[in-house]
This record gives sequence, C-alpha cells and structure tokens, in this order.
Amino acid sequence: MADDAAWVVERCPQCGGRLSPSGDQVVCPYCGSRLSRAQPSRHARQQSAPAPKPEPESAASAGMHLKAHSYIDAQGIGCEAFRLLIPSDWVFEGGVQWPMNNPSMPGVIGFRVRSPDGYTAFEVLPNLAFFWTNNPMIAMSFPLGTFYYGCEVRPPAGALQVLHEIVLPRYRGQMPALQIAGQESLPGLLGQIQADGGAPANSGTVSDGAKVRIRYQLAGAQVEEEIFGVVEVARTVAPALMGMVETIFWWADYLVAFRAQAGQLDAQSQVLQTIVRSFRLNPQWYSRYGQLTQYLIQNQIQRIHHVGQISQIIRQTNDYISDVTMASYQRQQETHERIANLASQTIRGVDEYQDPISGGAVELPGGYRYAWTNAQNEYILTDNPNLNPNEGSNLNWQQMPKG
Repeated sequence: MADDAAWVVERCPQCGGRLSPSGDQVVCPYCGSRLSRAQPSRHARQQSAPAPKPEPESAASAGMHLKAHSYIDAQGIGCEAFRLLIPSDWVFEGGVQWPMNNPSMPGVIGFRVRSPDGYTAFEVLPNLAFFWTNNPMIAMSFPLGTFYYGCEVRPPAGALQVLHEIVLPRYRGQMPALQIAGQESLPGLLGQIQADGGAPANSGTVSDGAKVRIRYQLAGAQVEEEIFGVVEVARTVAPALMGMVETIFWWADYLVAFRAQAGQLDAQSQVLQTIVRSFRLNPQWYSRYGQLTQYLIQNQIQRIHHVGQISQIIRQTNDYISDVTMASYQRQQETHERIANLASQTIRGVDEYQDPISGGAVELPGGYRYAWTNAQNEYILTDNPNLNPNEGSNLNWQQMPKG
C-alpha cells in the first residue's frame, strides 16, 4: 500500500472472517487464506486513536477449515487406499510402501500429516512383523535379529516393552534430548481377537496395548508426543519328533502418534482426533490387498522381484468382497475409533452433519454452531453467524444441517 495508507485490514478479504489482531503474516482460521497485513504510515499512527483491545476468541469461534485428502496407491494396487480429513493448510507425507519381503505383509501404510510449522502432527508408523519358535533346527538357521520370511526373529513381548525397546529406538531414537514423560498399559485397546475360522483348537491370537508420552527437541522447540501401539501374538503348538514345537508369529501394529509443542498436546487433541476418526480404508483396496497376500503366500514371494509385477497379479483378482474380509475391515475401523477415543479425554466430541452435496452423513468436530461444505470435500466450522464463505469465492459453499 501507499505510505499514506491509514488503515489495517482486520477481516479476511476471501471469506470475511475476523483475523488475528497481531502478526505481519496471517492465516485466516476460517478459509485458510494466507495474508500479509499492511502497516499504516508513521503519520497515520500518530493521528489515529488507539485501537480497542480485541476480545479473545474461543477455540470454537476461531473456526476450523478441513479438506478431504485421498491417497492413491499408484505404486501398488492402483486405486485409492484410504482417505482422511486434514486441516486445509496441513501437509501430507508418505502413504503405502511396498518392501515386498514378507508374503503376509507385502505392503505397509506409513504416513504423517503435519501443521505448516511442523510441530503439530499425526503419524501412522509402519507395522512390524516378528517370528519366534522353539524348534532348534530353525533357531540355528535363523538366530535373533535375522529375518524369517520377512519377519524379524525376536521373542514376543508386551506392548509397553515393545514401545520402549523397539518402536522408540527405531522411529524416534535420533531425536535430541528424548525423555519418557509417561506411560500407560492399555490391555483392552484391541481386546481378545479370535483366530479365523478353521484354525486349530490349540492356536489363537491375543493382544495387548499401551501408550507412551515422550518429549524431545524439534527445530529449536520442545515437543510432546503420545505413541499408541498394539501387540498381537498368534501361537501354534504341534507335535514333532523332538516334542511339542511352538511357532509364534506376532506383530506390532496400530502404531499411531500425536505430537504438539510442549504443553499444547491436550489443547490440540481435537484436530488430531478429527484426523484419526476420519481415517477410512477403501474396502476395495483392502480386499485386493488380502487377495494379493494370499497369492504371495501360496506362490512364494521370492518369485516376485519387482513391485511393478503387483499389477499383473492384481489383474487376476476380482472385486468380490467376502463377509470375512468385510468383518476384518470393520474390526480395523473400530480399532481406529478406540485409539482415537483414548488419545485424549478432553475433547468436545463430534457432531454428525448432513452433506447436501453428497447426500450422505459426515462426522466433524463437535461444539460449532455452523458448518459449510463444497464440492471439493472441504469443510468450514465456525461459531460466527456472519461468516459466508461464498463472499469472494467461486466454490459454491453450502451450509450443512446437523443430522
């Protein structure tokens, strides 16, 4: 602006929402627009009366702008793998990786969504697969730390021990000034999971859950992070020449992390909960992944030398989703819900809205009076009755009634 300009914009020119009263660079909390605040000239500052002190805004009146992010598994199965809601200015990193070294788990999901400054984040860590047996012949050929059909050879352990001895060193060991701030055993996180039909009577799968809270330095600031995890253990006992032989396959899965600057993790729980509660696997992708896994187990993964060959295998699968597959899919979603609910006890919950564009229902953070959506699967939540996102926008925002 010209040097004689005597005004400062306090409302967003995109949506009309009230802006933060301080800072040269501002992000609109309603529509996510990035703005530069013009400063008045020295003469104008001398002539103008002091601006009244703005009233503090609650978290609800500050609003929330969300968008749907769809991840396409282009490297592997070739369709949408999952989708979730994230704040409009947050960054998505990662997706589905295909190490192809384990026929029962050829691909793993690992991703992070983070705020622009990087301090606040939700992360899904890749699942870990392990193997153990008391068979002396196998034990001699595959000592501790080696890999047996893609599974690391290691005796099973409880969830807290796995978080401390495996997950933290591998995924956070490089963080400076790392400290354990708290821990909690959550044995009912997943509950007892019965083996699939047809399993021998002496086999079964049991589970354990836990979380740890850690602190460390990140880009010059101290952050806090809660990491949740589940350990599932499947044992099979069978007679052999040397006696009863026990074979154990076990996994560390549902590894999720919530991060924010120190002292702000609980305050950020609502947006982090929104992300994890909105996570939805694509049933079609999940079904094809299961068919691919069965194919690899039956045909030995050593014959697959390149991830590009997955597409050739996928062409042999079909779109049929069995009742067993859907039951497993529903169990996955329910577990994500339980992890989300345990992440914090201070959230305001969720409200269900009717989407006038898609015709379906959508769950969004609770406690807001107004919700808007557009055809690009974006959402604005606010308590401001004067906010109309259509002002200065061509996205055709429509208000959403509560369900």
